[in-house]
Amino acid sequence: QLQLVESGGGLVQPGGSLRLSCAVSGSSLDDYAIAWFRQAPGKEREGVSCFNSKDGSTYYADSAKGRFTISRDYAKNTVDLQMNSLRPEDTAVYYCAARSGILQSLACANLYDTWMFYWGKGTLVTVSS
Repeated sequence: QLQLVESGGGLVQPGGSLRLSCAVSGSSLDDYAIAWFRQAPGKEREGVSCFNSKDGSTYYADSAKGRFTISRDYAKNTVDLQMNSLRPEDTAVYYCAARSGILQSLACANLYDTWMFYWGKGTLVTVSS
């Protein structure tokens, strides 16, 4: 059973940066795509970014391109999301999720939340002055 634990959320001013981390345990990261999703108050959950361990591919939502970077830390067994130039509209609870097996690459490339098998409990990011 894969377990995911997010960390790194907090309060940051507009234009600032945060680094979120998704710690993975229970299985090797090599078998999974790890994605970040977010949900703002009163809004639907949306995909942010995904890292596919199968081939190292990375994917970003348009809202994240040029500002966010997803990466895998092999030593820590985490998938991290570096978020720069943060905006108030980035305020949300951020979740990491995982999928393995058939359709893993498709789920990751398209940030399909309903196709993810495992979820963390989330970490809150608040962007405000």
